[in-house]
Amino acid sequence: MGNEQTEDEISLFERDMKEFWIQFKISYGTEQINQTLALRDSCKETIEALSEKWSKKLKEEDLMIDKIQEYNNEILQQSKYVAEKEEQLTEIKLKLSQEEEQQKNLTDSIQELKEELKKKMEIKSSKTEAAKEKVERVSETKTLFKERLGLEMRRIHDDQLQFIFRHIDHKDPDKPYMFTLSINEQGDYEVTSCTPPLDCVAELQLKLRETNNFSAFVANIRKAFTALSYKQSA
Repeated sequence: MGNEQTEDEISLFERDMKEFWIQFKISYGTEQINQTLALRDSCKETIEALSEKWSKKLKEEDLMIDKIQEYNNEILQQSKYVAEKEEQLTEIKLKLSQEEEQQKNLTDSIQELKEELKKKMEIKSSKTEAAKEKVERVSETKTLFKERLGLEMRRIHDDQLQFIFRHIDHKDPDKPYMFTLSINEQGDYEVTSCTPPLDCVAELQLKLRETNNFSAFVANIRKAFTALSYKQSA
């Protein structure tokens, strides 16, 4: 656009010079015309030099404008790239935050499970120790019961103890009267079988759990067997 304006100005200037030349030729002589021609040529050369300079300058300015536009395009592309990367970085930070929260929740859950398991193990260990103590206490009285009450104790399947009384039936001293005792999951004594059956077993079992007096429990079972034997013999 700058080049076209410059060319229009030059054309207009040349036309004015031609008109001036025609008028001048009419008014002056040959010498003056020659001087004027020389001046015109000089002006023409000056104008051409100036036109070339302006044209070159305009080209440089056009190149500069193109370069600036190119830089602007590059800056725009870089801005878009930076914006995309910032958005991706925000998403990554959000995911990391969520993963950290999940990791924290998982760690807390694992810790709760560990504490719960520890408590259960402590409870189980306590029950196991209590059951072991009860079994040991029963075993320690085995000799005493056998000597004084004609009692024999046997360890059978599932860690149960079988108690066998003799010398109860005066007609048949070797006739066995027996019951089986175990320790249940709650750590309490439990009579699992009784031969012959006794109506008072449940009551005696409850009293044993309340008092933890095992010797009295065995003695009361023997008394119940003895009473049953007399009743059956009558």
